[in-house]
Amino acid sequence: MRAEELGFGSFWVNDTPMVHGDPFVALSLCAKATRRIKLGIGVTSPALRSAPAAASGFASLNSLAPGRIICGVGTGNTARRTLGMPPTTAAALERFTAALQDLCAGRPTAYREGDQVRDIRFLHTGAHVNTTDPIEFVVAALGPKAAAVAGRRGAGLISFGLLDPTAWQALHDASRQAIHGTSRAPGSHGNSYVVTALHLLHENEDPHSDAARDATGHLVLSLLDFAADTPEVAEQLGPDERAAVRELLDRRGTTATAPDRYTKLYPNYLGRIAPQDRDLILPSLMNTLALVGTRDDLLTRITALEQAGIDELLIQPVVDPPTEMAQLAELLA
Repeated sequence: MRAEELGFGSFWVNDTPMVHGDPFVALSLCAKATRRIKLGIGVTSPALRSAPAAASGFASLNSLAPGRIICGVGTGNTARRTLGMPPTTAAALERFTAALQDLCAGRPTAYREGDQVRDIRFLHTGAHVNTTDPIEFVVAALGPKAAAVAGRRGAGLISFGLLDPTAWQALHDASRQAIHGTSRAPGSHGNSYVVTALHLLHENEDPHSDAARDATGHLVLSLLDFAADTPEVAEQLGPDERAAVRELLDRRGTTATAPDRYTKLYPNYLGRIAPQDRDLILPSLMNTLALVGTRDDLLTRITALEQAGIDELLIQPVVDPPTEMAQLAELLA
């Protein structure tokens, strides 16, 4: 696999059932084609899968790539909204994470359906179910509640398009503070990952050129989709961004309150944008969500993220994946 050849630490796939294929199938193929690179699902959710079903998938992957599996968990924000449903709660996320950690380590856990609670565990492990090698856990977070779940569970963090070092410091603070009152050591926490896009500017290239918009537009449109689907999010945006949300709704032929709006907003989600949507890719959102700049610009931003505790950048290349991956590898060399 090219990502492994370039020296990257991990390769991830999404768990968004109505938009992408099944991540466990995809990573099974990746596991057989690689030897070193870690393989992550970013992220699954208790609103998508039961704990025993998810644990079975992760333990099976762990048998194909022992010690190389990363389990990302979250409230299912996007994956639920593509179904027209709300995400789950932080409390449900924490119960789900705890159950997955127990099962994937070969421990029993409490499993609830309605009023019934049963202790469950893997009844057969071995060649196809690996509970011996550790699985890395990370929690998807944009705010302190999810970060606190990560702290209490001894998990790392993953966030989408969050490139503000100050915001990352706040997430890490919330995670560390949540460790107090648990049996975990004060300094125990997992890795931190940020999902973004990358565009290295050519000499004299406009930072908001068509090429830059094409490379980063999928991240910007994902935010506009979210805001179009969630009026309270749109209200927090600036006037230009709110205007872009209104234009997006108009182009997709729906409204912020239409019951079926999710069927109009999320097709081709996180795919390469259409040329006619380039005007929606506002410079303010490009700068917030993605890494665009000269080599020196990008190195400065990457260094600031590293100092804020980011362990790995996860880019989503959509225009020319081999070139974009090679550019990131060269920058990080």
